[in-house]
Amino acid sequence: MEIYLDNSATTKVYDDVADICIKAMTEDYGNASSMHHKGVEAEQYLKEATEKIAKTLKAKPKEILFTSGGTESDNIAIIGGAYAHHREGKHLITTSIEHPAILNSMKHLEEQGFEVTYLKVSEEGVIDLEELKNSIREDTILVSIMAVNNEIGSLMPLKEAGTIIHGINPRILFHVDAVQGYGKLSIIPKQLGIDLMSVSGHKVHGPKGIGFLYIRDCVRILPISYGGGQQGGMRSGTLNIPGIAGLGRASEEIYEDFDEKTNRLYSLKSRLIKGLLSNLSDVRINGIDTSKRSISSLSDEELGDIISKTAPHIISVSVKGVRAEVLLHALEDKKIYVSAGSACSSNHPSISATLKAINLPKEFWDSTVRISMSEFTTEQEIDDTVKAFADIVPMLRQFSRR
Repeated sequence: MEIYLDNSATTKVYDDVADICIKAMTEDYGNASSMHHKGVEAEQYLKEATEKIAKTLKAKPKEILFTSGGTESDNIAIIGGAYAHHREGKHLITTSIEHPAILNSMKHLEEQGFEVTYLKVSEEGVIDLEELKNSIREDTILVSIMAVNNEIGSLMPLKEAGTIIHGINPRILFHVDAVQGYGKLSIIPKQLGIDLMSVSGHKVHGPKGIGFLYIRDCVRILPISYGGGQQGGMRSGTLNIPGIAGLGRASEEIYEDFDEKTNRLYSLKSRLIKGLLSNLSDVRINGIDTSKRSISSLSDEELGDIISKTAPHIISVSVKGVRAEVLLHALEDKKIYVSAGSACSSNHPSISATLKAINLPKEFWDSTVRISMSEFTTEQEIDDTVKAFADIVPMLRQFSRR
């Protein structure tokens, strides 16, 4: 039996999502821009999906812009937002542990003459709000802060950040990369002061190749691609109706029984952490505040309180003396699938900037794997994974010492 624990890389689609995608491809396959009946059918999928997604955010349907996924959403928000407001200033702020879609967009803008401030993070991977406040300048036009770090699961203080940003200058755009947060957290942009927010479909049991960018009403950004003028000219190109329909259904379903799903994920996370620490020595759980005492000495209630300050689905585990890639493949032999970091950069091996930023000791840099769960993960799968770690790690450590 397979145990899939790489849900931050991608997720299994819901059955209803697969069904609606197939129907939109094989029966209602018209182009939403066509004026005949088949086009109207396709446009109805667009309308319904937009309304479903907007409802999860308590937003207006016109505030949803469909994209090919999180990377494109991030690019449109950062580059389109910066270009639209460059006459007001050329200073941008982000964090040192953002996804490459953000960091490389910022790098591009630096090459165009913009200045970027990169906020440091604590050992738990959280920004210092005072540093954010002190970094805002008269010429700051955009701040981008992720909701959830994709490697260690740290949660950023979005509401407090939004209050600081707009309290200093209401015209500054506040962008949030919510690719790992949407569907796992309740995110209401207007309550958090968010102007722009990126989401990817395949992280929430929707199809790959589809996502959306929330753009608060009256926020001005420029398109970064041009064509036939679809979606108000903001993102031209024939709309991916099957993907949009699937994303609409996934967005609706992932927020059904939301509190129950979230509490269950936190329970599984606690079970996994306790299991690993009880069965193995020299193991670290990253992104969790252990300033008071070791995790293994905490009661269930105390551990639950600590992990509630992190994302419910991501666990970053560092195993001293074992290379992450070796551990990953040893687990794979047992049909347990985890990640050796972010899947988005897995083809370019390097030491994670996030692990460096949280001051993880060097001996753990190349010994860290990411375990990420979904609502389909079971207690038995967690227990089997703990047992696999307990069996594999001592053997791998013996080999590494030879």
